[in-house]
Amino acid sequence: MKPAPFAYHRARDLDGATRLLAELGDDAKVVAGGQSLVAMMNFRLARPRHLVDIAGLRELDRLRTDAAGGLRIGALTTHHTVERDPAGRLGADFGVLRDAMPWIGHLPIRTRGTVGGSIAHADATAEWCLLAVALDAEFVARGPRGERRIAAGDFFLGYYTTALDFDEILVEIVFPRPAPHAALTEFAERKGDFALVSAVVDLDVGGGVVHGGRVALGGVAATVVRVPEAEAVLADGGSFAECAAAASAAVDPPPDASGSTHYRKQLVRTLVRRACEEAMKR
Repeated sequence: MKPAPFAYHRARDLDGATRLLAELGDDAKVVAGGQSLVAMMNFRLARPRHLVDIAGLRELDRLRTDAAGGLRIGALTTHHTVERDPAGRLGADFGVLRDAMPWIGHLPIRTRGTVGGSIAHADATAEWCLLAVALDAEFVARGPRGERRIAAGDFFLGYYTTALDFDEILVEIVFPRPAPHAALTEFAERKGDFALVSAVVDLDVGGGVVHGGRVALGGVAATVVRVPEAEAVLADGGSFAECAAAASAAVDPPPDASGSTHYRKQLVRTLVRRACEEAMKR
């Protein structure tokens, strides 16, 4: 299929892009790699009247650590750049990000698709959305009124809906602390497909003992969700199997053509336990 007619605008700089969005209103959409938006336009699930192309804003293509030990990723950084980690910036502290990338589609998609685009698209099964919520990331948005920071837990509002205003652009993703004992697991019917269910576990480990952690799930609700019931089990010294059972009991995934509620709950149990075990091995 072909997209509905639209006007194309190429941004020359970040301020110009935000001014364009403000002028064009909510009929405009930002495009960079185009791996999500263009597909939706071709199926006419999205019909923006204007596209603002920010792919040329190379200042948003960056991957660096900061003085506090955190990691800052520019919104135009591709999935494949994180997967390759050419400068070795991720190391063991953020190895979960590098190791999660092969789960994203296929190589051509990872080569063109961007971190910021995936997050702004806000698919509840997307790996970057899940990692951001589990690891307490913050997002930096730029608009005509300047910059603001949005916690990942406050960013995703519903199906493909975020806290970004229509004239704002996501410019940077900040992971504020190392996550050396984190792991992502997921299940898809075929390699490269969207996950039916996905899980990230980030353990707090000291002296070889688990003192707590964070558990987040994708594919079980309209947005990525943290599971405090499962986290409480980890904080109380419970086993990984008990943590996984608590996560499964806490969610009520909607059924669809790919699986029933019961099936998805069983996937949650399996994936959370597997993520706990993988995180502990790091």
